[in-house]
Amino acid sequence: MVSLEKIVHLAQGCNLESLGPEFNPHKDKLNVLGAGTKYDVCTSSWRPDMPGVCHSFNQDGRCISLFKTLFTNYCTHQCNYCQNAANSINRSQVFSYTPEELAQLTLSLYRLNYVEGLFLSSGAGKDEDLIMDKIIETARLLRLKYGFSGYIHLKILPGASFSHVRETMELADRVSINLEATSASHLEAMCPTKDFSCDILQRQKFIRDLMTTVPLPAGQTTQLVIGASNASDAEIFQRMLYEYIELKMKRTYYSAFSPQQGTPFEFKEAQPLWREHRLYQTDWLYRIYRFSPNEIKLAFDENGYLGNFDPKMIIAKKRIDLPLDPNNSSYKELLHVPGIGPKSARRILAFRKMKQITRREQLSRLGVRITKAEPFLKINGWKNTTLDRWSS
Repeated sequence: MVSLEKIVHLAQGCNLESLGPEFNPHKDKLNVLGAGTKYDVCTSSWRPDMPGVCHSFNQDGRCISLFKTLFTNYCTHQCNYCQNAANSINRSQVFSYTPEELAQLTLSLYRLNYVEGLFLSSGAGKDEDLIMDKIIETARLLRLKYGFSGYIHLKILPGASFSHVRETMELADRVSINLEATSASHLEAMCPTKDFSCDILQRQKFIRDLMTTVPLPAGQTTQLVIGASNASDAEIFQRMLYEYIELKMKRTYYSAFSPQQGTPFEFKEAQPLWREHRLYQTDWLYRIYRFSPNEIKLAFDENGYLGNFDPKMIIAKKRIDLPLDPNNSSYKELLHVPGIGPKSARRILAFRKMKQITRREQLSRLGVRITKAEPFLKINGWKNTTLDRWSS
């Protein structure tokens, strides 16, 4: 894995001109702009010890390393949870790239096999249109001047013009604009300078409509900040459904709110990571397991929240009336059993064409997490629990 020091060495070779302190300008710029993306989770992971490096998955499911950075950390929006916001009293020293230096640095990292692509986000700067121009110019230099064939994920700034959205999509594998909140009222509480319908939803609709004519291999994604507003898990789930069904979203990401020093939300309660995890599980049940929305709603309590319990287990306890025989259950029925996923369900279907399943060890070898699944299964006419026990 490439270290920050190696990136700094490459930056020196690319003649980066820092707008910040003179002590170690390359390291300061790379550190601040790389670390500035850590709460944008439209990728799968971020290395706190190596600002600028993250992991994501491309359209065919392969894990790839990306150079993840802001174009600039200067922003005029007043997001109450963000240290780079205009209303943050501890805003970092302002840094920015030029399109040429960022393109050269990305290309150097790519050619040395340190990364396989670029994830480029940004603050709004003083002029959002100008920053969008620079983001697009960076990607254009990579693609057209340097023949870059790696993966590119570009953020679209709130309020970006239709032409900017189109140009971004023509150069990127994936684009995203962060939703942040579930509704206009919740966004107003989090960031009064952004218009939910116009600045964000309308831009997502631009992307959806343009995808009919502009190829976008990895689609569009978005992010919700969990707990920065008072939205319930049920509200978040409903917004997720809208994003997938109406806006053709490829992925929705969830980020548990963490208070940052110097922001208006500094003393707001941090959200537990398990809440983020449980929302990802309901998202997975919808996208991958194809559970219906009504089935998934069984996992929420009367106040619209998920507890720190596996939602699939809760749904199974409420939905499965009698133990299932893996020898004659359908694919859909098997998927509703905790401990059985799409791969293991398909393996069961293939295996039982050859021989009957009569032992729990057979299921274990097929990839079933038997300790979770066994209470809901009847194996060789035998079950190890009672309905009263599993529904309690």
